[in-house]
Amino acid sequence: MSGRVLVGVKRVIDYAVKIRVKPDNSGIVTDGVKHSMNPFCEIAVEEAVKMKEKKLIKEVVAVSCGPQQSQETIRTALAMGADRGIHVEVSGKDYETLGPLQVSKIMAALAKKEDAQLIILGKQAIDDDCNQTGQMTAALLDWPQGTFASEVSLEGDKIKVVREIDGGLETIKINTPAVLTADLRLNTPRYATLPNIMKAKKKKIANVKPADLGVDLTSRLEVLRVDEPPQRQAGMKVETVEDLVGKLKESGKV
Repeated sequence: MSGRVLVGVKRVIDYAVKIRVKPDNSGIVTDGVKHSMNPFCEIAVEEAVKMKEKKLIKEVVAVSCGPQQSQETIRTALAMGADRGIHVEVSGKDYETLGPLQVSKIMAALAKKEDAQLIILGKQAIDDDCNQTGQMTAALLDWPQGTFASEVSLEGDKIKVVREIDGGLETIKINTPAVLTADLRLNTPRYATLPNIMKAKKKKIANVKPADLGVDLTSRLEVLRVDEPPQRQAGMKVETVEDLVGKLKESGKV
């Protein structure tokens, strides 16, 4: 396969930040909070860049949907080795309700516009854990999909994918064009070096709007309320098995 690869890069709250719920329970606090690229998207970028380094593909295009700050996430992908970026501007209420279905429609439209041969996404994002965008994108394009990929190898016009499943590993071979989603053990993403960070500032990022792609962002879901997990109750120590059984009886567990 020799062509163009689209890689989705999502801007999420950094994994090290403690999440706080808004006082009105309408969502989580994002203002003034550190954001970074979704870790699974970093793995997707790394895999695409490695393919280009092996001369298996010609171009890596990083795509992000969101407000102006999403360009920072695209710049990170460019510093890792992507060739150019596409920023799909989504802000305000549309961004708050942006979900996997809307992103899938955008990715599918861009794949057709850019004549992409491959789409690589993270298997899920650490903010919503949906694990839906890759599958929906493949369905909209009617392309084969290789999800939860822990190993990928290109063999002509086919892709061999080793998938992580509940029972172990599954190996499949799919035709191109295709959609892949990256699992944790696919690779270890590189750190962007200072020279590459400087080079990334000169790489092009195209700005498009969903309407330019003919995509309707109307959401079919409504978030009614967001709550923090209940506080864990303090435990207690017992000296003997008899004491343990007695405490379980008192609490109605046995």
